[in-house]
Amino acid sequence: MAPADRPLPLGSEMRFMADAMLERLAAWLRILGFDTALDRTLSDEALVQQAIQQQRVILTRDRRLTEEWRVSGLHFVAETAPLAQLREVSRRFDLAGHARPFTRCSRCNTVLDPASKRDVRAAVPPRAYASHSMFLRCPTCQRVYWPGAHTRRMRRTLRDTLARLGWPGE
Repeated sequence: MAPADRPLPLGSEMRFMADAMLERLAAWLRILGFDTALDRTLSDEALVQQAIQQQRVILTRDRRLTEEWRVSGLHFVAETAPLAQLREVSRRFDLAGHARPFTRCSRCNTVLDPASKRDVRAAVPPRAYASHSMFLRCPTCQRVYWPGAHTRRMRRTLRDTLARLGWPGE
């Protein structure tokens, strides 16, 4: 089948494959809880094939990819700034009501697991350890998350960025 004719089936849960130009957008989508794969080493063909196999919507800033691979589920991201890109993708795919913020690792895309305070002691700064009781850990990369000042800033950024799209905030 010619590249331009390949269909991209979409599952019931919105899943994305971001190209290398959209690394910061991918992190924001993960922060919102959306399964967003990104592999900077993939060729265009491998990216499209993987997206088809995994039933992911392709997000790209590569015009050549959109011209060579006319597949359903491929979205050219017109915006250049990451938060504007997030607003564009959220609007295009109606993501606001489906977000599950802070449930995925923003670096590796894995679903986070609850972690006991005792288990994260060595991985958390003393001040955060003393002032927080809820922690999440990525089972893949072992990164630890907690609801600190950085999380509050991200929530505020999300609220300000997505407010007009029905973002419920939190």
